Amino acid sequence: MQTTIFTNGNIYTMNLKKPFVQCLVTSNERIIDMGSSEALLLQWGRNGTTIIDLEGKTVVPGLIDSHLHISSVGINAQELDLTGVKSKDELLTLIKNKSVTLQPGEWILGRGWDENVFPDKQIPTIQELDYAAPFFPLFLPRVCGHAFLVNTKALFLSGYHPEMAIPYGGMVVIDPTSKKPTGLLLETASTIVTKHIPKKSYMQLKNALKIAMEESVRLGFTSIHTNDPNYLGGAIQTYKLFDELVNNEGIGPRSNLLIDYAYLEELKTAGMSTGFGNNKVMIGAIKIFADGALGGSTALLSKPYSDAPTNSGNAMYSQKELLDIIRDIRAQNLPVAVHTIGDQALTNVLDILDQFEPAKYRDRLIHVSILNENLIDRLVNPNRIADVQPKFVSSDYPWIIERLGEERSNCSYPFKTLLKAGVLCAGGSDAPIEPLNPLLGMHAAVTRKKVGETHNGYNPQEKLSMFEAVQLFTIGGAYATNEENVKGTLEIGKLCDMSVLSKDLFEMKSADELLSTEVEMTIIGGEIKYRK
Repeated sequence: MQTTIFTNGNIYTMNLKKPFVQCLVTSNERIIDMGSSEALLLQWGRNGTTIIDLEGKTVVPGLIDSHLHISSVGINAQELDLTGVKSKDELLTLIKNKSVTLQPGEWILGRGWDENVFPDKQIPTIQELDYAAPFFPLFLPRVCGHAFLVNTKALFLSGYHPEMAIPYGGMVVIDPTSKKPTGLLLETASTIVTKHIPKKSYMQLKNALKIAMEESVRLGFTSIHTNDPNYLGGAIQTYKLFDELVNNEGIGPRSNLLIDYAYLEELKTAGMSTGFGNNKVMIGAIKIFADGALGGSTALLSKPYSDAPTNSGNAMYSQKELLDIIRDIRAQNLPVAVHTIGDQALTNVLDILDQFEPAKYRDRLIHVSILNENLIDRLVNPNRIADVQPKFVSSDYPWIIERLGEERSNCSYPFKTLLKAGVLCAGGSDAPIEPLNPLLGMHAAVTRKKVGETHNGYNPQEKLSMFEAVQLFTIGGAYATNEENVKGTLEIGKLCDMSVLSKDLFEMKSADELLSTEVEMTIIGGEIKYRK
């Protein structure tokens, strides 16, 4: 049995009983001893032992992203990346340039536009989209993934007509003057188009996934919780792709696979359920969408949007339908992972969850962006965890204040209040909606402002300490999958998953030092998976 000693490190265990050590000994993926370098080298440094000198670098427990879409990160890398586009004209130019590279029958695909950063906050009209790409169908999800731009060619291929039935919770936005589509689809209306987009081959999907998995390891992730069946061809094919890459080829971090409710029967038929797999690839909770997003004003609020007094957002299901879905999931004793951004969406979900006994694994409430005191109290439950995305703070402010008003925006992303109340919280990126880099999420959690801004932060009372921010991306992520006994902190008996960083997170004079911190090594199960 191979023994490895990681010595001469600045190792933060995140375990308050033994918060700091210099040296770890690992065997068979697990930590078998920890303490001073001198003592452990003397005890374990015999012939045949591998010794890794950490050269005084800072080590934290392996970083965990509790919610993302890793396959979409890889797919996006092969399509139009619209993240950071600063104007409508720039967006249209990118579309036009892409169209001249395509062959007949191909689509213009991409993601990431955000009209909130455009000077006039105006999205392209369908006429402008048609002018930029007259011959190729176009489908471009917004950064949030809840609103979509399409052109006339895409609507034609979808068979759209004014009397077409649109799936519940979705909308084809109509121009009030012309009574024709504007080119904007909301929520489930996207499915009238997506079913006509040519499917990628198995190898195309595998290559895209491989690219993103390798990138996640370079960024220090040893575990991810990822929701991919809609991108990877269903639940079984998703599991097969991760199994091949992680278990067979040793590529990527440990992966907990959230499975959309639409594939529950597919899971059941295959004899799979939450917990199926091993500590490298495992089936996770069943994913449901309860509402939309703030960016497209489709997050479901208890009171109308401040900048749109007739709109309170979109429920993806009626309350009865949502009850039936959760009942169906609980009948198999499975946990749910529910997208709930608006306060009314979270209320609706908790009202239903309160009617059921807990499942074997924790239920996950994803985003929980808009809260109040009552909802926070209801989240204080050892069988529930809030999956939060700190980077949303730096992306959504200050426009969120206009959308929600001062009072509600003051109770948006209240991470400090959640932790003080005793709510279990895990940190994620929701990549590709936000950058995958966890250090950017930590920076947003600690500063609550955009990089380069000089104010004291949006709702500064909700700033986290560096220790609390790191906890979100370590032990918090472990709690989300009921794995707190095997990962999340560095302790004897736990998996030897570690992220080695170029700077000491806990000795920084300014959180901005995070922005120049680099990952030196990513260690999974005692094996170096990435070295700078």
